[in-house]
Amino acid sequence: MIQLQVEGTRITVQVLGTFTLADYKEFEEAFIFSRKFQGPVNVLMDLRDMLSFSVDVAWEELRFTRQHAADIRRIAILTGSEWVTWSAWLNRLFVDAEIRVFDDSATAEAWLAEGQNSAASA
Repeated sequence: MIQLQVEGTRITVQVLGTFTLADYKEFEEAFIFSRKFQGPVNVLMDLRDMLSFSVDVAWEELRFTRQHAADIRRIAILTGSEWVTWSAWLNRLFVDAEIRVFDDSATAEAWLAEGQNSAASA
């Protein structure tokens, strides 16, 4: 299950329990809508309460990020999992976005805001 919040060019996704393909599709719809009307998107993925994900989610994430590689400015990932950190590092190969892993939300949100402010002044 996910909780999704869209604010302008920022999408916050909090995963609770198992991350399913239906959850990822919900994120995709919000992303595409935001991108269409706001431009490149910043994403905050809070995976601290994620228990597991299905293989189809991993495959869909790879497909989607490759398709939208230039549509993402920054991705902040909140996690304490080394596996998720490694996966984030691997995703850097497929997107133009800056990706960073954080263990606290205040630092992650500040980093996303910094990227938003620098993009607005460019």
